[in-house]
Amino acid sequence: MSLSGLGSDGRDVAAASTAPVYVISVAAELAGMHPQTLRSYDRLGLVTPGRASGRGRRYSAADVLRLREVQRLSQEEGLNLEGVRRVLALGDQVAALRSRLGELQAELEAARAEVERQVAQAHASHRRELVPVRSRADVVVWSRRRR
Repeated sequence: MSLSGLGSDGRDVAAASTAPVYVISVAAELAGMHPQTLRSYDRLGLVTPGRASGRGRRYSAADVLRLREVQRLSQEEGLNLEGVRRVLALGDQVAALRSRLGELQAELEAARAEVERQVAQAHASHRRELVPVRSRADVVVWSRRRR
């Protein structure tokens, strides 16, 4: 997974299915790796598959995309596994921030709509026969008459 959230094949990793369906041998074949490599990546925390009831690893399509990204970063970009871990963590952080941004934008839109509704309600409740009076700059000086 790159910082853009796309796998090396250009697909959005977040949109990939997260249902753990592939056993380790199938996931390894899909990712083009040896099953022992997948076990190592699991121990290192680079890819954390789901677990079946018998404690067997079950990989999702998103896990397979992440495995491919780990392989791309290490082989094509020349990163060591700690560098790969950092890049993946940053990608996860960006995805979380984008998600939060979407939530906040939705909240902001809802708040704006509510303010507009309240302003419209306030305008509708004013009596229409009242005429606005402009402020004048006339000064009136009052003085007490002397007798």
